[in-house]
Amino acid sequence: MTTTLITGANKGLGFETARRLLAAGHTVYLGCRDAERGRRAAEELGARMVLLDVTDDASVAAAARAVEADGGLDVLVNNAGIEARGDGNAVVGPAEVTGELMRRVFDTNVFGPVRVLHAFLPLLLRSPAPVVVNVSSGLASLTRVSEPGTPTHAYPGVAYPASKTAVNMITVQYAKAFPTLRINAVEPGFTATDLNGNTGVQSVAQGAEIIVRMAQLGPDGPTGGYFDIHGRLPW
Repeated sequence: MTTTLITGANKGLGFETARRLLAAGHTVYLGCRDAERGRRAAEELGARMVLLDVTDDASVAAAARAVEADGGLDVLVNNAGIEARGDGNAVVGPAEVTGELMRRVFDTNVFGPVRVLHAFLPLLLRSPAPVVVNVSSGLASLTRVSEPGTPTHAYPGVAYPASKTAVNMITVQYAKAFPTLRINAVEPGFTATDLNGNTGVQSVAQGAEIIVRMAQLGPDGPTGGYFDIHGRLPW
């Protein structure tokens, strides 16, 4: 049976991804930093909960030990992320963004996946078909953000897209270093979640589709790519 860990999984895209992968026969760990919320989500889904704060090295290491003791890991979904909006759900633009805000966003969105990968990579590499899905964003595409007249061009924020562009680079470098690993970045689309104040235009069921698809790749699947539901995206 395939064993999967999803970070930030007690709600939103992570929760829906867990629900879908459980239905597909996976054993799923919900990686949650809030023990009570994680417990309730795991009970609702019939999943396992592991306490995991992606911003804390000790928490991540303890989660890796717990998953290893239960038998190992085949699939990792790096889903935990923040956008850090301002008052009134305002996107923080170049005139307002600070180094501290950038650090906070990168700690979760960039350093978080690296911490988790570092801790869980030994387990993944023991799997006959290891898979990693890094939840990125269409805002990570320098090509798309540079195209006038598009929604991505209109987005004024700095920290969130910069963090997701870094996630894309991490994806490429891990794919080159570990050729047996299927590791890809995905764009779920503008999904209504707490991250954006539920302003997204699609449901979590729609947003989770590409995550679920890429989490079920076989050993002959693509690696080092950047995808949405329609196919490859431009970097």
